[in-house]
Amino acid sequence: MKDNKTDSSSLERGQVGIGTLIVFIAMVLVAAIAAGVLINTAGFLQSKSQRTGTESTAQVTDRVHVVSAYGNVTYNSSMNQHVVDYVNLTVMKGSGAGDINLSKATIEWLGPDDGLILVNGSTPDKQNFTVEPIRDTDDTLPVLVNQDDRFRIVLDTERITGGLKERQEFTIKIVTTAGAVTYHHSIPETLSDSHAIAL
Repeated sequence: MKDNKTDSSSLERGQVGIGTLIVFIAMVLVAAIAAGVLINTAGFLQSKSQRTGTESTAQVTDRVHVVSAYGNVTYNSSMNQHVVDYVNLTVMKGSGAGDINLSKATIEWLGPDDGLILVNGSTPDKQNFTVEPIRDTDDTLPVLVNQDDRFRIVLDTERITGGLKERQEFTIKIVTTAGAVTYHHSIPETLSDSHAIAL
């Protein structure tokens, strides 16, 4: 009888020990899985935050800067008045910006009569704007690569809106792949023939 009690007691202790061991292994496995999930989640969140930060920085910095603008004044005989038939914008890339490809940009034109979206084209047109080099330090027209690059964006306002008349207002938004810059101006009260006017 004594031996049977001893064997039974040893068996119970052994079962308790095995149960404890199983629980311990299960807890280790759960902790390892949880740690793996946390590590994967942390890595995903880190890469996503880095990507978001890069994109946000690009949206702030990767923009063109309008250095100056002028309009070409000519006499329109059918309207019997002087009009601005071309608007020219001298642009450079903004401080800290990456390369800006103007061939992929669009220009939102909001004039006195209507609004249009213009794309880069080889010739000035109602639906196009053209890009001409002023200073292209590495022959990459129409890509603004260096801070010293200066390009001229030409808008044929005579075809776009029939020419801009005295005191008329217009808005130009240059939209690149990363962001946009808006330029707003109005035509002076008086225009004279064969003159370029600052805008």
